Amino acid sequence: MNDSKRLENVIAYVRKNRPRFIEELSSLCRLESVSARGRSLRPVAEAVAGLLERAGLEASLVETTGQPVVVGRASGRSERTILFYNHYDVQPPEPLEAWATPPFEPTVRDGRLYARGVADNKGNLVARIQAAEAWNRAGGGLPVSVAFAVEGEEETGSPNLGEFVKDNAEWLGRVDGVVWEAGYRDAAGRPTLSLGVKGICYLELRAAGARSDLHSSLATVVPNPAWRLVWALATVKDPDERVLVDGFYDAVRPPTRADLELLAGVPDSSDEQARQLGLPGLLLGLRGEAAARRNFFEPTATICGLVSGYTGEGEKTVLPAEATAKLDFRLVPDQDPADIEAKVRAHLERRGFGDIEVRAYAGERPARTDPASPFVGLVVEAMRRVYGQEPVVYPTMTGSGPMAYFAADLGLPVAGFGVGHAGSAVHAPNENIALDDYILGVEVAATLLGKAAVREDRS
Repeated sequence: MNDSKRLENVIAYVRKNRPRFIEELSSLCRLESVSARGRSLRPVAEAVAGLLERAGLEASLVETTGQPVVVGRASGRSERTILFYNHYDVQPPEPLEAWATPPFEPTVRDGRLYARGVADNKGNLVARIQAAEAWNRAGGGLPVSVAFAVEGEEETGSPNLGEFVKDNAEWLGRVDGVVWEAGYRDAAGRPTLSLGVKGICYLELRAAGARSDLHSSLATVVPNPAWRLVWALATVKDPDERVLVDGFYDAVRPPTRADLELLAGVPDSSDEQARQLGLPGLLLGLRGEAAARRNFFEPTATICGLVSGYTGEGEKTVLPAEATAKLDFRLVPDQDPADIEAKVRAHLERRGFGDIEVRAYAGERPARTDPASPFVGLVVEAMRRVYGQEPVVYPTMTGSGPMAYFAADLGLPVAGFGVGHAGSAVHAPNENIALDDYILGVEVAATLLGKAAVREDRS
């Protein structure tokens, strides 16, 4: 049987098994795996291992000082190896009242599957496992060797993935390419491919006052930590969106010629994006190339949350005892999260806010893959065949993840595509994917495996 016929059989198997494949995904989404709460994670890891074994791979749970990493491996007809990186943990589902149906009771409405984690990242994970199954059941075995590394702490900054990568660098470093966890159709419905991630430095700032909340009449003589924190935050960024932390931009690497060439190929979806978000326009009135350049190549400073005093219904005249804020800084090459943390601490100290307590969470470095990599070309070919159109290639995702362990530390090419869409509501209530997109995602992963073997055979 030739390679083309094998792939045809694989795709036919995927389409025939569509109902079962969707039910397998739904079953995994029923299992809560919120890493921020640290509970119910091992049963989900074991369920992922079970899916890998049923697909014909050897699976094991590799212990770390945190949650286990699920590893799946299987040899193919070719020596080439494709690694799929994914995660089985999900974001907290709150606010629960904003969900149309319970977040851990997967529900199909209007051709979409709704559940926490269905887009980020269980949909992509299960689709890739099912692609391997399709080759083993209908394609005469895997055309290339396949490996999976599925962690359970991505949503809390992957604090132990570096340990796993270091301990397993001998075999991880020999793979030929890494398929990253995420991907989606853009606001105009075009398939996208991303070649990097931004880094992140996540901080909590806390201002303290009296030992307990007080009557607000005492604001004449008792300091208010809420005001203290607001004044400190106001020194971090100006109204023109420029980050004011001393030295914040020092390490920013300008986009390369290759980066800008990719940017030129990114269609302008700024108006459609604003429309879908219910906004009159994007920040600073940006559109087109200016919006894309800022989105992909510039770092950010974001207040993710503010808590202080009384925020319930009605009135309560109170002087808060403390105030906290969560901030994240999305970073670009060659910024480093530890360096940004140090700069924020020094910035606050120099401006008289040394009393503000700063707590750092796990940080992640930015990473990029060369768009000229042969592996990127393989992924583009696979997506072109399945979608019948050219994918939009982004130089980087605007989100963050632990890609640097693979791209920078091991020197591997990494590319991200997936089953989401612009309205998937990742990290938000009513997270969803389109069922048709899900099956196409299985087909892309299966097609990539087939094309990787053909490319090697012809080289």
